[in-house]
Formats: sequence, structure tokens, C-alpha cells
Amino acid sequence: MKPPLHGLIAEFETARELLAATRRAYAAGYRRMDAYSPFPVPELPEALGVHHDRVALVTLAGAILGGASGYALQWWINTIAYPLNIGGRPLHAWPAFIIVTFEMTILFGGIAALFGMLALNGLPLLHHPIFNAPGFESASRDRFFLCIEAVDPRFEPQGTRVFLQELRPARVVEVAN
Repeated sequence: MKPPLHGLIAEFETARELLAATRRAYAAGYRRMDAYSPFPVPELPEALGVHHDRVALVTLAGAILGGASGYALQWWINTIAYPLNIGGRPLHAWPAFIIVTFEMTILFGGIAALFGMLALNGLPLLHHPIFNAPGFESASRDRFFLCIEAVDPRFEPQGTRVFLQELRPARVVEVAN
């Protein structure tokens, strides 16, 4: 069951304030939070605790699967299913398999990267509750927002509101689900 509240969002006027608030929230133990900015803030992902890229592992797994399946398919066709002894050449001629193996590695890696990125980002997402927050449209112009989600283990509506107020934002608003 989803909580009736998506979270609390604090609005800041500068990127420096947002970065300081994000670092304090992370130090206070909040882990399920997100920051919104009209331009990239290089230190923000680290402050949010985003240190790993699982898309790279999904891509690697897809590439290995593609390469192995491409090679295995060629080996099976040439040695088991339709062995042709032409001019005394070996049935398992691995140099001839390299091109298809390489192409299957790239194809499966690319497809795995696409679908892995979509799945890990929770896409397609037709609507996000954060868009209902009053004033959030200025996140693409001149304001900075920090949202602590209600699914965070440390989230307690009143306690989190007090914590966010201590960070001196322009305002703190509830975001309904």
C-alpha cells in the first residue's frame, strides 16, 4: 500500500544551499531523497549517495550473453547440426566466428543498456507526484528543490518537516501521492 504522502519538498534559492541541505540530510540518515535543479550541480549525486552505476553491469551482462550466444550458435551449426567438410578445413574454425560474435556482443549490450536503463529508472513513468508540488515548475528555471520521500525509513512527517525547516529553505511543502 502506498503512503498517502509522497514526501516533503524544501525549496532553496541557490545551488550552494541545496548542496549543503542535501549533505546534511544524508548525514542525518535520510537515504530516499532526490534533488531537482535547473542546471547540473556536479557535487549533487555524491551528496545524494549515488555512487554506483548498475546500468554498466546490466550492459556487461547483456554483452557477455550476446557474445557467448553468437559464438555458441555458430559452433553448434558448424560442428553439430550441419557439419560440412569442405577442403579438409576444421569444423570448429574459430577465426571465422569472430565477426558474428563481435556483432552479437554489441547488439545484446546495446539492447541490455536500453532496457536496463528504462527498468532501473522506473520508466516509462507517465506522471510523477512531485509535479503536483506548488511552485515546482520553477525547478526548470531558477529554484532548487530537495525532496525527502515518505518511503525513507527515517521519514516521520512532523520530524522530517522540523528537520527541513532547520535547513532554512524558502518553504517546505507536502507532496501528495
